[in-house]
Amino acid sequence: MSDTLMVSVSGIRGHVGSDLTPEIVARYAAALGSWSASAQSARPSHQSPHSSQARPTVVLGRDARTSGPMFVHAAAAGLMSVGVDVIDLGIVPTPTVQLAVEHHRAAAGLILTASHNPIEWNALKFVGPDGIFLDAEAGHTVRELADRGPPRANWSGIGQIRLDPAAVTRHLDAILALPVIDVDAIRDRGFKVALDCVRGAGATAIPPLLERLGCEVHGINLETDGLFPRPPEPVPENLGELSRLVRDTGSVIGLAIDPDVDRLALVDESGRPIGEDYTLAFAVAAVLDGRLTTATPPTVVVNLSTSLVVEDAARSRGARFIRAPVGEANVARAIRDEGALIGGEGNGGVMLPALHIGRDAPLGVALILHLLAATGVTLSQLVAAAPRYTIVKAKGPRGPELRPLYDRLRQHFPDAKADERDGLRLSWHDRWLHVRPSGTEPIVRLIAEAPTSADAEALVAAGREHLY
Repeated sequence: MSDTLMVSVSGIRGHVGSDLTPEIVARYAAALGSWSASAQSARPSHQSPHSSQARPTVVLGRDARTSGPMFVHAAAAGLMSVGVDVIDLGIVPTPTVQLAVEHHRAAAGLILTASHNPIEWNALKFVGPDGIFLDAEAGHTVRELADRGPPRANWSGIGQIRLDPAAVTRHLDAILALPVIDVDAIRDRGFKVALDCVRGAGATAIPPLLERLGCEVHGINLETDGLFPRPPEPVPENLGELSRLVRDTGSVIGLAIDPDVDRLALVDESGRPIGEDYTLAFAVAAVLDGRLTTATPPTVVVNLSTSLVVEDAARSRGARFIRAPVGEANVARAIRDEGALIGGEGNGGVMLPALHIGRDAPLGVALILHLLAATGVTLSQLVAAAPRYTIVKAKGPRGPELRPLYDRLRQHFPDAKADERDGLRLSWHDRWLHVRPSGTEPIVRLIAEAPTSADAEALVAAGREHLY
């Protein structure tokens, strides 16, 4: 196996051609198909929409990367070769695939996307029948099947393939039908919106969503050819062109979408990128403020590295606030298990179980526009009214044992609350330090947040000091 082919719980990723090849894609797709057939047969009949004799169905979708057409054919061939029927959605957002798995009552989903990684990367992401990315146990089983090679169907057992061109429309219909979103109020405002889809899959969903919400759209990078014109991650340093577009068009907001449409970053009316943590904070505010009843305190779930600005938004509205280990699958399962009203990750990923339990940029767009319409204030005013924090990130070499590092940090900060579910998170009422091993590199990641950059830098420096 190549040094750059990365195998994780919910999929694989690597450089196209050098290590991620059509052969590897077909092999892992076949493994997922074989797993889905076994899992379907093992489920009680009242839990499975299919009889144990029916062929399982896997939903297949991809982002706009140039390697996508090659890999989607390989993936479909792998799935069909183990007797699995395929529903091909084409170029669609990642959350559209997750919703389609539930809509079609499919046995699994397979998404071809490397998310915000550079253009030379691609990846396979595995989705379970509940529309959530696979957990560790299921992911391990798929990897084992790929290693040994799943049994193939004969000529009469090969799966069939069909298209589903309506998946994005169903996705948008479901968003606009959510009671928490006042579609008429948004339409009445006629917002002028600047949009950057980085030539990814977002152009299949965000422009039609904004049109249905009565917005005047000024867009850049709306092609779906996967030729990213800038680094594709929607962080402030990559949003200069969108910032200029906001200023030049007099837009009230700028929307930056990542290539597979599960992350949303915002630019305020002055052209200033405000940072992805505010996306989730304002989505939480929109949902909690729009509740029809306050009889039971709602629950909000985020990961251990999500900003305190989200926690403040939740707690100030009477919500119960829970943190889960980093990773969408971990947050999704915590949302499900805790019966949360909303959750997500601080990188701009909004998750609303009333829609589905997955990060969803189109959902985030609708919630943010709803908040602007409901409050009548500008995005910069929302930011100014929120508590201010600074997040600092760093990394260092990973030693053979992490326990001594955690012990040293706990001794150095005896007054901190410690959480060791995912590395070590030390927290105080207005700051925290999270030290955790990378899942893809031989490094330790250090993330700190505090009211000032100096305080956050000091926490990171203390973490670095105790690495060895």
